Amino acid sequence: MSHSDEQLQSVLETLEECRRALNACNSRESAELLSIVILDVRMKLKGIDSADLKALCDEMLRSAASEPPSPSKQTQDQPRRPLLRVVK
Repeated sequence: MSHSDEQLQSVLETLEECRRALNACNSRESAELLSIVILDVRMKLKGIDSADLKALCDEMLRSAASEPPSPSKQTQDQPRRPLLRVVK
């Protein structure tokens, strides 16, 4: 592991700790925003670029569109959260 990877890993651990603290004090929106930053740092550590992530998201959207919706009580009672779209 290179020095820069070690630094990113340390930053990642700090970000995850901050996200836990935000969740604990019911700052859900801030915690969700921090989750995006955490994803970006993890992608850098794993060598995944934005094109790879976009391809994965596109494939997941295609798969979700081709599957028939399953009527469950839980999804009927709660509004569906929007899918995250990564734009760079």
